[in-house]
Amino acid sequence: MNTLKTSHQRRVTVLVPCYNEAEVLPVLYDALCRVATEEAAYAWDFLFVNDGSRDDTLVVLRRLRQEDARVGYVDLSRNFGKERAMLAGFDYAGGDAVIVMDADMQHPPSLIPQMLRAWEVGYEDVYARRTNRDGDGWLRRRLTHGYYKLLARATRGEVLENVGDFRLLDRRCIEALRQMRETERYTKGMFSWIGFRKKEIPFEVQQRAAGKSSWSYAELVRLAIEGITSYTTAPLRLATWTGLLCALGAFLYMCFFFVKTLVVGDDVQGFPTLIIVILFLGGVQLVSLGIIGEYLGRIFHETKRRPPYLVREVEGAREENTAAN
Repeated sequence: MNTLKTSHQRRVTVLVPCYNEAEVLPVLYDALCRVATEEAAYAWDFLFVNDGSRDDTLVVLRRLRQEDARVGYVDLSRNFGKERAMLAGFDYAGGDAVIVMDADMQHPPSLIPQMLRAWEVGYEDVYARRTNRDGDGWLRRRLTHGYYKLLARATRGEVLENVGDFRLLDRRCIEALRQMRETERYTKGMFSWIGFRKKEIPFEVQQRAAGKSSWSYAELVRLAIEGITSYTTAPLRLATWTGLLCALGAFLYMCFFFVKTLVVGDDVQGFPTLIIVILFLGGVQLVSLGIIGEYLGRIFHETKRRPPYLVREVEGAREENTAAN
């Protein structure tokens, strides 16, 4: 099924991070093949990054590779998380443009031709913005909106709400992202940070073709903390201002009791107030230490200089493109 690449064809790589997606991969592959047939002016390859799946994902990828030379895969040594799996894909992708999408078919492959048209007219980052969250519960929608609102206020950079990883990236964007080797990654923030000409395409999220999402509320909270601490130092500044305000409040409180003692004397009252103030200040100190600890933990991990991921097996990917981890 492999197509021959002519000298004038531009290559497009579809990058798909995978974690326990054995059921849906054949469906996605068929959809991608239809898009590649319709867009025959480009040379295509499909790069799958197996992020330590526990099902038959790797078996399916090996079979697809045997059937179609356009298919390549990178098998990571364990589950490193989607952010690092995408970095592995950036390292091994060889296309002039790279389209990042999920394997569960919630990102419709039918949107790819629109992305290609925008790329052809000069846009270097063509991202898809979801127009519906019907699959999310009310609480999850409100928490997501609140998170993006908080992140937008906490950073000077642009924060794109309802925009995920589904996008087309020009080779210049890929090379920029490959230079960012930190292990504590928030790729959505990196997409905004690198700049380049961006184009938005709205789309409706589809139902999963098979299986169920691995994103629990605990995982979403962890991702939110990663996003805030990786993308902005505003929490540290907030802790500083909170400490200053508490110190000012304590000083004014002291002045009040000093004047009161001089004027009316000390009647040895206010024990509940004293306990409340002590507990409040103790809570503020613990929260501030927790915020500082989050940043120190990230510094600790970065100073180890461990590779962001380790590879166990590679087939069909362009290893000559890889950067030193």
